[in-house]
Amino acid sequence: MEERKKAESMSMEGLVEHACHFSANVFAGRRDKFEALVAGQHPEILMITCSDSRILPELLTQADAGDLFVLRNAGNIVPAHGAGCGGEQATIEYALAALGVRHVIVCGHSHCGAMKGLLHPELVQGMPRVAGWLAHAEAAHSILSERQQDLGEDERLLQAAKENVVVQMANLETYPAVRARRARGELQIHGWVYLIETGEVLSYEPQSGEFGPLFSPSRPAATRARSADR
Repeated sequence: MEERKKAESMSMEGLVEHACHFSANVFAGRRDKFEALVAGQHPEILMITCSDSRILPELLTQADAGDLFVLRNAGNIVPAHGAGCGGEQATIEYALAALGVRHVIVCGHSHCGAMKGLLHPELVQGMPRVAGWLAHAEAAHSILSERQQDLGEDERLLQAAKENVVVQMANLETYPAVRARRARGELQIHGWVYLIETGEVLSYEPQSGEFGPLFSPSRPAATRARSADR
């Protein structure tokens, strides 16, 4: 089997060049849009996703500046309410209280390094902070182990990513502000898994407890059209 070609990453020099191009060309062509955002941001969506460099929330959703409030960390983890006071809890609080977001998306992905560390603790033995952080996802590992499915490594890793999304959605529900907003019908929580290899997005269906294609025939035609127009 041929070895997969490694994707070339951008150098620091290339990054600076692109930043200069943005200032001189992209920004100049959309000045009105960015100047309007100076007055404030009003995103309706908080997206909690992984820090993995292969995940680009705005590219994946075709969102524009001001559309998404994004929280990123290793493994798209949401510590349960009361499990310390970190950046995650502060970001979620701000999104709810200050911005009034109406949707929260927890988005995991295939080939996740955090999930690999969760399944194989020996890989993070020299990284005590990472190991401690992954403890917030241990329930996903336990669920996967209890099911005792005969899966290959890649399938098991993908299943871990799915279980982790569901676990983190449940952790969100431990936040009093989330429960209150949900009770009033002012907040919806969505679970996604992005497949790096195909570009497909899977969406969690609470009724079945399974993940299915986000873009399915069962979705309302108007919703699909809006997504396509973005």
